[in-house]
Amino acid sequence: MEKKFKSISGVTLVELLIGVVISMVMMAALYTSYSVVNNSYSQVSDRANISRTGRDITGMLLRDIRMAGFFDINSVMVASSEMYPIVITKSSNYSGNLRSCDAIDIVYGDINYVKGPPEVISYPIYKVTYKCIKSKIPDRKKTPNSAGKFPSLDLFAIYKTKIKWDRSANSGKGAWNTDPEADNDPNTYDEELIIDYVEDLIFNPIDKKGLIISPPPSKVANTDKIYSISSVDISIVLRSSDAFYSSPRERIVYALSKNTRNKVKTDRYLREAIVVTAHNRNIGMLK
Repeated sequence: MEKKFKSISGVTLVELLIGVVISMVMMAALYTSYSVVNNSYSQVSDRANISRTGRDITGMLLRDIRMAGFFDINSVMVASSEMYPIVITKSSNYSGNLRSCDAIDIVYGDINYVKGPPEVISYPIYKVTYKCIKSKIPDRKKTPNSAGKFPSLDLFAIYKTKIKWDRSANSGKGAWNTDPEADNDPNTYDEELIIDYVEDLIFNPIDKKGLIISPPPSKVANTDKIYSISSVDISIVLRSSDAFYSSPRERIVYALSKNTRNKVKTDRYLREAIVVTAHNRNIGMLK
């Protein structure tokens, strides 16, 4: 029996420690590899999210701007600045707490068909508005106020409104119905959130020569150029919701036409400018 026990060999403390060290090295290597792959995936996912969000909003804008100025022959129009097909309101504040984005109003007619009996066909005129409103997402990296409420992120959200022309309003002269819930039209709505995490929204009206119309035609300025808008350049600057880069450094996102509107930020977030051109199809026909 004594001989049998002597023939059994065990693991020494040194060998055990060497095994533990090797295991720790392998685990550290695996964790490092996982972190690298996970960070790469997160970065690709953030870029994909920004790209997808940008495609969604630009698709909506392209469709509506292409519809600007369309009116069915049965549409009842009025000779008023309220029927201008495109009105762009440019921002004059690009930085600070009072900074704002551009806004755009788009007017076009439509055809609504209700299957009967009796069948009903109407020719409403709609106004679509895209504008920025300060983001309501709380910034949890900031200090909450005395009520425990965090300040909002220093970003914007894009909202879309769609209202209808009411021919019976204003003593029969007509006016925009600013209460979409009251007109019983399922196509109208008030300030629907489209996207968040927006740094800036820019619209530039372009004439037939490819030049920017400045100032943009409006109800009070440059009205003779209102039907000279051949296309609209659109720029949307989006920011990632989470930190993207490994370390903060100064990065610049260039704006359309105005260097004073460039976004110069020093942080770890990803910002991308999505730029498209929407060509209208109907405005020139109205002139």
